[in-house]
Amino acid sequence: MTTPKHIVSAATIVLNEQQEILLIKGPKRGWEMPGGQVEEGESLRDAAIRETKEESGIDIEITKFCGIFQNVNGSICNNLFLGNPIGGEPTTSSESLEVGYFPIKQAIEMVTWNNFRQRIQYCLNQNMHPFLVEF
Repeated sequence: MTTPKHIVSAATIVLNEQQEILLIKGPKRGWEMPGGQVEEGESLRDAAIRETKEESGIDIEITKFCGIFQNVNGSICNNLFLGNPIGGEPTTSSESLEVGYFPIKQAIEMVTWNNFRQRIQYCLNQNMHPFLVEF
């Protein structure tokens, strides 16, 4: 039996006081929410906080666990959170070409991948929490 090779990631829908969503524009996937792989010995929550800071320059607090999107064939589990900004300034990085806050409707339209749009919509609909989406 071979050892399973899974990717565990964490992403956060960050909403500011104006109810705008923080998005990053990555070099490969276009506009999306900040997130990335969980490192060994790191909690899901800490990974979501770290990835948001690395990709956007924004410090956040996690306010809620929303659910999981699992790519079954790709062996990827993406854990999704809601969060609020608590510091920092929008700053690009090696993982983000642009960073900014956008009104919800505009942000959803900007997100390139349908699957990522769906993740944002599920996170914003608290009646769906917690969710498990397998694809």
